[in-house]
Amino acid sequence: MDLVPALEEPLKQPLKSVLGPATAKVMAEHLGLETVGDLLHHYPRRYEERGQLTHLADLPMDEHVTVVAQVADARLHSFASSRAPRGKGQRLEVTITDGSGRLQLVFFGNGVHKPHKELLPGTRAMFAGKVSVFNSRLQLAHPAYELLRGDPEESVETWAGALIPIYPATAKLESWKIGKALQTVLPGAQDAVDPLPDSLREGRGLVSLPEALLKIHRPHTKADIEDARARLKWDEAFVLQVALARRRHTDAQLPAVPRVPLPDGLLTAFDDRLPFTLTDGQQKVSREIFEGLATAHPMHRLLQGEVGSGKTLVALRAMLAVVDAGGQAAMLAPTEVLAQQHHRSIVEMMGDLAEGGMLGGTEHATKVVLLTGSMGTAGRRQALLDLVTGEAGIVIGTHALIEDKVQFHDLGLVVVDEQHRFGVEQRDALRGKGKQPPHLLVMTATPIPRTVAMTVFGDLETSVLDQLPAGRSPIASHVVPAADKPHFLSRAWERVREEVENGHQAYVVCPRIGDEEDDPKKAAKQKSAEDEAEKRPPLAVLAVADQLAKGPLAGLRVEVLHGRMHPDDKDAVMRRFAAGETHVLVATTVIEVGVNVPNATAMVIMDADRFGVSQLHQLRGRVGRGSAPGLCLLVTEMPEASPARQRLNAVAATLDGFELSRIDLEQRREGDVLGQAQSGARTSLRVLAVIEDEEIIAEAREEATRLVANDPDLKTLPGLRTALNALLDEEREQYLEKG
Repeated sequence: MDLVPALEEPLKQPLKSVLGPATAKVMAEHLGLETVGDLLHHYPRRYEERGQLTHLADLPMDEHVTVVAQVADARLHSFASSRAPRGKGQRLEVTITDGSGRLQLVFFGNGVHKPHKELLPGTRAMFAGKVSVFNSRLQLAHPAYELLRGDPEESVETWAGALIPIYPATAKLESWKIGKALQTVLPGAQDAVDPLPDSLREGRGLVSLPEALLKIHRPHTKADIEDARARLKWDEAFVLQVALARRRHTDAQLPAVPRVPLPDGLLTAFDDRLPFTLTDGQQKVSREIFEGLATAHPMHRLLQGEVGSGKTLVALRAMLAVVDAGGQAAMLAPTEVLAQQHHRSIVEMMGDLAEGGMLGGTEHATKVVLLTGSMGTAGRRQALLDLVTGEAGIVIGTHALIEDKVQFHDLGLVVVDEQHRFGVEQRDALRGKGKQPPHLLVMTATPIPRTVAMTVFGDLETSVLDQLPAGRSPIASHVVPAADKPHFLSRAWERVREEVENGHQAYVVCPRIGDEEDDPKKAAKQKSAEDEAEKRPPLAVLAVADQLAKGPLAGLRVEVLHGRMHPDDKDAVMRRFAAGETHVLVATTVIEVGVNVPNATAMVIMDADRFGVSQLHQLRGRVGRGSAPGLCLLVTEMPEASPARQRLNAVAATLDGFELSRIDLEQRREGDVLGQAQSGARTSLRVLAVIEDEEIIAEAREEATRLVANDPDLKTLPGLRTALNALLDEEREQYLEKG
């Protein structure tokens, strides 16, 4: 293991601290920065020029900001309060400006004296604090500030043109203090060992790592910043792609049993009975999967498809192929509702082919069993017996499949539905149940942009189903601004009644169940800053169902469905809804994936602004599944100019899941693309943006694949090994290991 001693040096140590102990402590606790190397890789978010002022009109609400501005005026007021009853309380109001917009600063009590002396009209300074609104005006209360004074040695031009790095900061540590700490450790950048091979760096005209670190923290020109960012983006993309390429290389060495279907077996019998022909997309994706199943090392494939594109059918054909070849297939679903739904629809699709060993079963039939945590003892015992003897070729279940008691006769394929709902450990435990590593097919209905697939799922081959089967209906989506136009909401309920009168059904989705208040701890926790700001908790299923049944939907059969109901009750509700006995189902996002009721044509999503873009797209995919057109109404009380409304307008404007996933990603930023370590402050991607930097990621993947093929252990590249070890701390290492 090659360590870089200068960069591995802790910022905080008992005998000698690189920084003051208090600063080092805040950096570790609030920014996750432990070593000199961590601090050097804490890059500026943006740069300000001393001579230019921040555009104050664009400041985000409720965020910690750093701005460069000029004092327009300062006024000291006296007031009476409980602490200073005789009018001795003091409040300093300072107005700062960028020449167009204005922002008010306010200081109270003893905190007024220093700023009153220093913040005189005409003074320029950096201010940091949280933006809030008081009396309809933007303000910063008690901001920290740093005066911008020209060095006596500097000319006015040099001083005015100097670039000030603005760092991701916290209320406990302002950007300029981080900047000063960086000046202390910057000489250590010379010791940074370059992870990029010389040939790659020189071939692409990239600066060395020490030079990039100097230029990103102390740029003289904007060209310096560009050089540094171009280089550091390559580092992030390349090191991550090398980690994934090594994972793919290791997988390719594992043995697996090739699974080739019999020429006239179960799969052929199933295909012969299909009442429709497969779409071109389904045929193409099936070919890719069958090729993977026929290899002697485990297939690892991601199948992504739009809501309703027929992924379940493709997965079922893959499972039948494995059963044909003498193996067993397991499908892992994230919820009991979904596992039961899959079991029901697969048994229906297979008919007597799912009655292996029973009277009426055909020659090629197998048994399809369900295994969930809430099953009765007898049913569970029989299911376990069917799996261990090989009687059941297909099992569908929740995480109950992972328990130690569950043994397979010969597990050949694991299908994971809605991959993002499963911890890596769960998938790994199921994969460990095969005599040899089984093949793996991961399905998601959340469309993933190509670059995200290359980074998040870079160890999986990808198949995309983007063609909807014939007979699917379009879905019209509209935003219902309940606060601005209450009559729009009344009309929404009229539309639901109209759909029911026409023989159809509807969903109403709410963000919350509504029985949480029984637990005082939970109720206290739920008051997030957002809830406080909006002065209203999210709407709840139980309350909304009650109001609708007594009010606008009186006379219709309204039922509720949520995750904390007993599984038998949930299944009974779903059966009644699927049979058309219930008109309106008021539910949480438990219906988000897999629920298939073709007669449901309308969906009203309450507090739609509380859901993510991809989640709204998923929910909307529950309607329009039959021949009648679908309708999705997004109800919100957010004002027209708010980012939340823009997000909802984007969802209403397109049915293209890939387009929406790009919007979603741009708004959320990437988080930690190695997925599990979302600590917020630290992310493996600091300068690389997976949407904008598509080209770099694709090129880095090619370079990494080539490099790992020639030198899997990276013997010739100690710097790259060091960078990999830094990226793959224990948590991420496990994540990649388990894929």
